Amino acid sequence: MIDVVPVTRYVAPLREGGSLPGIVEAGDLGTYVCKFRGAGQGLRVLVAEVIVGELARRIGLQTPRLVALDLSADIARYEADEEVQDLLTASLGINLGVDFLPGSFGFDGDASTEPGVAAKVLWLDAFTANVDRSWRNPNLLLWHGDLWVIDHGAALYFHHAWSGGVTDPARFAAQPWDPSDHVMLGHVESLPAADKEMAGILDASVFAEILSLVPDEWLEPVPGADDADAVRAAYVDFLTARLGTRQWLPGGAT
Repeated sequence: MIDVVPVTRYVAPLREGGSLPGIVEAGDLGTYVCKFRGAGQGLRVLVAEVIVGELARRIGLQTPRLVALDLSADIARYEADEEVQDLLTASLGINLGVDFLPGSFGFDGDASTEPGVAAKVLWLDAFTANVDRSWRNPNLLLWHGDLWVIDHGAALYFHHAWSGGVTDPARFAAQPWDPSDHVMLGHVESLPAADKEMAGILDASVFAEILSLVPDEWLEPVPGADDADAVRAAYVDFLTARLGTRQWLPGGAT
């Protein structure tokens, strides 16, 4: 599991989007962007953040360190903002912490990007069906001259259909992905090389290692997957099935 650290102080809200993440300080002396379990998007968004963030790390992309932030009632009790206090109270327990990158700034398209890095970003988003890396909202940061990928909660949309039971991995495996609005679409010609590299890095065992990092309490049982380990296995099945096809890859198979 990802490291668990206690929240020691709520610093400020980040009023971006509907989930109202916040800056917090933690017991390891780190500062994190906290994504709250009590936000409207639910726990599966936090699961997607860990899976896709760790996939990014495995394929050589820069992404902030993730931790599990243990939020106690004492932190919520002393928050003056009523909206924030309600969110904190609804989020007691394990939340997601994303390492805060001080001095980073958003990618605006003017900064040069290495074709290999850009193609990996494009490949990752195609593989995970991420719909949230457009020019309007790139979810990319520049920090110390490097490109960092962030905010992956909108990926892996298939799990939102699991309320009635685990669906068929083959459907996700065959689902095409629309790259037309992607911020890195100009690097599509570099995808074949990136795809060849990914084939030598990712497999079912890597997916299982990544799923082992997700906290049990975020893996809500559903029909056909009655406990956290069964839900983990379902994610591994879906990712493995997707990797075995190329209908989702812009340009098709290499």
